Amino acid sequence: MSNGVKIFGENVLLPDGWGRNVAMSIDARGDIVSIERDKTFEPELMARLPGPAIPGMPNLHSHAHQRAMAGMSEYRASGAGAEDSFWTWRDVMHRFAEMVTPEILEAVAAQLYVEMVKAGYTAVCEFHYMHHGPDGTPYDDPAEMSMALVRAATRAGIGITLLPVLYETGGYGGKEPNPGQRRFISDPDLLLRIIDKVRTVHASDPQVCVGVAPHSPRQVTKDGMKAVIDGLTAMEAHAPIHIHVAEQESDVSDSLVHTDMRPVEWTMENFDVGPRWCLIHATHLTEQETSRIAASGAVAGLCPTTEANLGDGIFPLLPYLAAGGRFGIGSDSHISVSLIEELRWLEYGQRLIKRRRNLAAEGPGESTGVRLYDDALRGGAQASGRRLGKLGEGCRADFIVLDPAHPTLVGRSDDRLIDSLIFSGNGLPIQEVWIAGKRQVVNGRHVRQQDTLDVYTNLIRSLDI
Repeated sequence: MSNGVKIFGENVLLPDGWGRNVAMSIDARGDIVSIERDKTFEPELMARLPGPAIPGMPNLHSHAHQRAMAGMSEYRASGAGAEDSFWTWRDVMHRFAEMVTPEILEAVAAQLYVEMVKAGYTAVCEFHYMHHGPDGTPYDDPAEMSMALVRAATRAGIGITLLPVLYETGGYGGKEPNPGQRRFISDPDLLLRIIDKVRTVHASDPQVCVGVAPHSPRQVTKDGMKAVIDGLTAMEAHAPIHIHVAEQESDVSDSLVHTDMRPVEWTMENFDVGPRWCLIHATHLTEQETSRIAASGAVAGLCPTTEANLGDGIFPLLPYLAAGGRFGIGSDSHISVSLIEELRWLEYGQRLIKRRRNLAAEGPGESTGVRLYDDALRGGAQASGRRLGKLGEGCRADFIVLDPAHPTLVGRSDDRLIDSLIFSGNGLPIQEVWIAGKRQVVNGRHVRQQDTLDVYTNLIRSLDI
């Protein structure tokens, strides 16, 4: 196995359950080529894992630049009758976005992605809409900002699904963009040029995938959305498509005013929504919409910490799971970069509504943590458009090595290990993280942690925030 690596783990979570004394062979591209159980450790041939190994989690929704403004909107609005909402937060985000140069974006994204890897995220879907300069003037290279994000992912060692965003208007009815939106505005031709550039430059890199993201029914036209989807499909028939939908109650009411349909209804009536699609948030659904998304095979992209921070609402998880729906998790605005917290609050939101416990578990005696983790792996992998989410032949060698000596995990094994990982404590019981067969985190520390932080710190301190 030229330039590959062979890994030995005493306890490894495989697609059909926990395997003992597992030897995993990984090729030079970072793909798993074989899995063997009940093997003997051979020090001269294998790298030994210091703890139980589980698949790394895909992060299916990220706005990288928002990492640097986390915490900046946590003050009460002033003025008579003023109320804080998603929309007042969005005003703060727009003002911050005007400060972001390609250099700053790359530094912020690299710092974020290092934090993601340390938290056990091994892939990210980057929903990227800052295509132009702050005043809306296009860069000489329309892919300038997109390429900065890919460089940041490469630096952190994380796999990336880049999703250039089509953002055509300031709102329903062709509303003029506000100053903070000017750099987001694009058209289908420009967006397809960005997609083509990134695909061409990274054609041989299995760590880079490119899809598309019509921002939302609020910010795109039907014709524009169709043009970018058709253009992407001509390049790659199965490339992923992500869209914000029904995040806020006002999204629904405004959609009804302008289209006579709810956002999910409009999207599904006008487009062939299926397994390529990821519907981000989808918080405010009717029973029919919930069932219809589940039946389509699309993924619901859930971001519980951001949805809580913004006051969005709570996704109807239980009826969605009962209908066979698929979901994944994302850290979105990055007020938290913790897969543990996303999964925990996904379940806790349902508990607060129903006043019962262990609601996501598949049945009596089944593990809540395992159900959440497994489903998020599958949905995240599907939304990423890459071979992720399980440790099996042909998949990327992305995995987390847990610390069995961590207080929250001591004495736990197998499914109880996953339950304790998600529902016990706030520490990060991760020793190592491997991505594409390369160790990116050692003893809880990322291999590029300090130099990435130094660059980030110097640039952020230069901003007037």
